[in-house]
Amino acid sequence: MNGKPTGKETSGGFEKTTGWLDWYAGPSRPRFRLPAGAVDAHCHVFGPGALFPYAPERKYTPCDASKAQLFALRDHLGFARNVVVQATCHGADNRAMADACRTSGGKARGVATVKRSVTDGELQALHAAGVRGVRFNFVKRLVDFTPKDELLEIAGRIKQLGWHVVIYFEAVDLPELWDFFTALPTTVVVDHMGRPDVSKPIDGPEFALFLRFMREQGNVWSKVSCPERLSASGPNALDGEQAAYRDVVPFARRVVEEFPDRVLWGTDWPHPNLKNHMPDDGLLVDFIPNIAVTAELQHKLLVANPTRLYWPEETR
Repeated sequence: MNGKPTGKETSGGFEKTTGWLDWYAGPSRPRFRLPAGAVDAHCHVFGPGALFPYAPERKYTPCDASKAQLFALRDHLGFARNVVVQATCHGADNRAMADACRTSGGKARGVATVKRSVTDGELQALHAAGVRGVRFNFVKRLVDFTPKDELLEIAGRIKQLGWHVVIYFEAVDLPELWDFFTALPTTVVVDHMGRPDVSKPIDGPEFALFLRFMREQGNVWSKVSCPERLSASGPNALDGEQAAYRDVVPFARRVVEEFPDRVLWGTDWPHPNLKNHMPDDGLLVDFIPNIAVTAELQHKLLVANPTRLYWPEETR
């Protein structure tokens, strides 16, 4: 099932397309009230494919997910802003992401994917659109290998713009990537805690290595997002007594409490390449107070930290 789904998109609304990789129709309104100025710091736009075609080399074809639908979801959930992250299905063609940022009225920033061949003029144009970082993807089932010397060259160039590097990898690969990650000259943001195996002990060697990575590298931040990708227990809560995705909670809470000034959170809407279930984004927002248990931690996670990283001019 790799084909692009069929169906229609409702401008500004939540009606889903029909077919593979549809997002959750009619997301609930969260019970958790987000603090003023909250940022959804990891989400995507896909196409629409007729306007912004998908990359020929893509490993999957998503359903269209437009900027209008993203901004409608932002308002429905109670966020003030978005960080739109370039996904692999668009390759290094950043037009859909940059268009969403440019037309957001200052309410969106972006993370791009670029190649060594990108010109200084193209980087400046992305900066003007609102891009503040580049993403390096090391998840082998999603991307082909890019030489590390090329990535280091890109990191050196984007440092001059004040951008950061976002890295996406799986926990088992951290040992072999350690030397490269620690050589990056910018702030480094890890997607989804490096995808830990939450069936393993929280104090086991795999997650301990990730915590050591953050502890020893003061330039490393982490997104404590995507419990729907990590959980074995799934989304079902029991009358509010147990948190949805409860097996992920101890891992994310540990990161939030140990590194409160270097954590971010995002919905990951529209949840690309997710095959087991499509999460209710309202339920994902209700996951937040289980991992950031005080108002101070919630404000840092959702407001202060993403503002400092993506709208630094407001914090000077």
